[in-house]
Amino acid sequence: MTERVLATDAALELIAFLKEKHGPLMFHQSGGCCDGSSPMCYPNGELIIGGQDVLLGNIGETPFYMHKNQFEYWKHTQLIIDVVKGRGGMFSLEGVEGKRFLTRSRAFTVEENKELQV
Repeated sequence: MTERVLATDAALELIAFLKEKHGPLMFHQSGGCCDGSSPMCYPNGELIIGGQDVLLGNIGETPFYMHKNQFEYWKHTQLIIDVVKGRGGMFSLEGVEGKRFLTRSRAFTVEENKELQV
């Protein structure tokens, strides 16, 4: 089964650390306002998810959402959530750890796109 969102081992390690520190988490791929277009990590339920948000899947047993308008631009790509050194988004939990989540992507193959449309 093709997944819309994956995480690197480094991202999964940071997610596990943040879960220990903050409890259950959630992600939302921001739309490019204050923090650019970056994956934002929150305590689960802190960001209100509405009918305009799409659940792309789970990484580290943590739900990952994106606004449907932004999803239209990204729907042909698989998101790969990674971690790099540096300051994260000002409201994202990893910011104080000296790391930030980063979205990498790759285009789905023709076969994967067909599978996702079923």
